[in-house]
Amino acid sequence: MTKTVTIYHTNDIHSGFATWPRIVSYIKRHRHPLMRYVDLGDHADRANPLTEATYGKGNIELLNEAGVDFAVPGNNEGVTFSKQMLYEMYEHASFQVLAANLIDQQTGTYPHWIKPYWIDEMEGGIRIGYIGYTASMIHFYEQLGWDVAFSIERLRQLAQQVAAKTDALVLLSHLGLPRDEQIAAEITEIDVIIGAHTHHALPYGKRISGKLIAQAGKHGQYLGKLSLEFAEGSHKFLSAEEELLDPRNFDEDPGARTLLQSLQTKAQAALSAPAAVLTRKLEVKWFEHSAGPQALCDELSAWCGAELGMLNAGVLLESLPEGPVTYGDLHRICPHPINPCIVELTGGELTETIERAQTDDIVQLQLKGFGFRGKVLGTMVYTGIDVKPEGLFVCGKPIVAEHIYRLATLDMYTFGFLFPKIAEAKKKTYLLPEFLRDILLDMLKKWH
Repeated sequence: MTKTVTIYHTNDIHSGFATWPRIVSYIKRHRHPLMRYVDLGDHADRANPLTEATYGKGNIELLNEAGVDFAVPGNNEGVTFSKQMLYEMYEHASFQVLAANLIDQQTGTYPHWIKPYWIDEMEGGIRIGYIGYTASMIHFYEQLGWDVAFSIERLRQLAQQVAAKTDALVLLSHLGLPRDEQIAAEITEIDVIIGAHTHHALPYGKRISGKLIAQAGKHGQYLGKLSLEFAEGSHKFLSAEEELLDPRNFDEDPGARTLLQSLQTKAQAALSAPAAVLTRKLEVKWFEHSAGPQALCDELSAWCGAELGMLNAGVLLESLPEGPVTYGDLHRICPHPINPCIVELTGGELTETIERAQTDDIVQLQLKGFGFRGKVLGTMVYTGIDVKPEGLFVCGKPIVAEHIYRLATLDMYTFGFLFPKIAEAKKKTYLLPEFLRDILLDMLKKWH
């Protein structure tokens, strides 16, 4: 005889609520004593007006109403909100927040709303341990006063401690699939990993060294269903099975739909407040020079205290007419959770970066991710840099290959494949918690 514990899980919703009332409906209808619901983080995304207007509190209300039991903060919670905002968000949580590597640098301790792990004693005496881990994006978190360092050895010690008190140990991870695979291979005490961050949809999970790793895609495209089998008498953990359920096959929950609509209405009202008044049109073009992106690049450079600046025209989604501008307008034309940063490059590295920026591969790129929430990158705009047929000029002088230049730019360029020389730069300074649209607002207040 066996007993089955069912754990439903969501991850990387990113404030994409198209299927949310259906997910909540299924979870509510299948609630029973041996069932839990967990969220693996990045439920919030400030590209959504609801999240922006409520500073994430609306997302917490939605999770509360859905009856989530345990949740891990993702990087979209951790680094797109200030520390104070994050405290205020989770003060309202009716669920337990788990993150063993989210420590307040000022106090050296966990916030009162965080536990590194939780031992859940279920009906019949089955004990399941949950350990939470968030993305270890150290350079971003430290700017906001958080320590999120990851150590496989520290996790191993914690797993040994919790495993000794439980029948099964589940890691709730916002570390990403490659790190989850490493953990599964190296830490024997962990039985199952429910993951997030890399947006993988694993229909039946993935097994590494006999351990099941689960992840349910992004934006609520799936609801994960994890089944854990235990021996009836001894509670010995026997097996784990995973499947992904399609929410489009579920009915909507009226309560979730009503709450979502109420929050959206309140958000719309909040974002209708006036932010600035334009005495002339702000023109935005993606594939040729225009005044809006150029003024924003100039403002970015001044704000960062750098003579040189660089950003793509596609970060502004549309023009603004003469007249009043609301916070909703700002959010609509610049929805990205993108932060300013300063990068130090040699003249040679800057030249290579600019040459790549002029290619059709970059200009026409319909980027998804890295914080970008627009349509296409568009042409590159510069401050203090002139691209001429006879070469590159910096502040009116020919670029010097060995010289070190400070470039004000966007944090999304420091990730991945976009601009390798920026990604590889040894000195990068991230300026948080301000978003690009905060700098846009400063610019618009001076737009004459």
